[in-house]
Amino acid sequence: MTVSKATLASSFNAVATEYAATRPGYPAALYDAVEELTGRPLRGADILDVGAGTGIGTAPMVACGARVTAAEPGAGMAAQLRSHLPGVPVVRGSGDALPFAAHSFDLVTYSQAWHWTDPTRSVPEAQRVLRPGGALALWWNVPDGSVDWITEQERRLQRRWRRDDITEEAGRLIQDVDASLSPRFRELRWSRTIPLDTHLASLATHSYIATLPADRVADLLAAERAALREVFPDGQVTEPYLVRLTAVRTPA
Repeated sequence: MTVSKATLASSFNAVATEYAATRPGYPAALYDAVEELTGRPLRGADILDVGAGTGIGTAPMVACGARVTAAEPGAGMAAQLRSHLPGVPVVRGSGDALPFAAHSFDLVTYSQAWHWTDPTRSVPEAQRVLRPGGALALWWNVPDGSVDWITEQERRLQRRWRRDDITEEAGRLIQDVDASLSPRFRELRWSRTIPLDTHLASLATHSYIATLPADRVADLLAAERAALREVFPDGQVTEPYLVRLTAVRTPA
């Protein structure tokens, strides 16, 4: 059965608590790269974090001294963000129709979220709300497919909807909308080591699993537990990631 993109996108609200607790963050080097590629320091910047979810990508920008406003369409995810980052204003809205005045922000960011938008709408919307010389930055954690156990896991799960293409092609998609823009790209490798139970709980928050019937999810996670016990007999899973960052500056 094919699941619509809207259904996949809305699935996170039911697993928002688990999402906040188990999804990976980002290495500090990512935020250094954002500053380098956008030409803007985060400290003192007015940033709109779109599709901010539970605030996993938002919190480090706040810690860097940015003034961050979060836009999040999902009620469950927004509630988690408000709980974890009570000082961050949260506005319900999507990147395709941003509820903000023109020239309001220095930087528009999407962490793990731009693939849910329509670039023909979200790129012009970002341009509209950015100040002259502002920048758009998009990034994703993507499992490192050069690692054998990741490749085997992907094969077992037979994922029905992948964001790999859009993480690699974000720059082209932006230029398809506005050929005058010149996106820049950076890829960073990092990893985290977590208990197997946390890995499985994080896996269950992905939309292609969260939209399955509960009994199917239970069977899938049980099979995955058995398979990973063979790879990680001590019960500690090292997850390797690529962070793919695309950034584009707008005219001053």
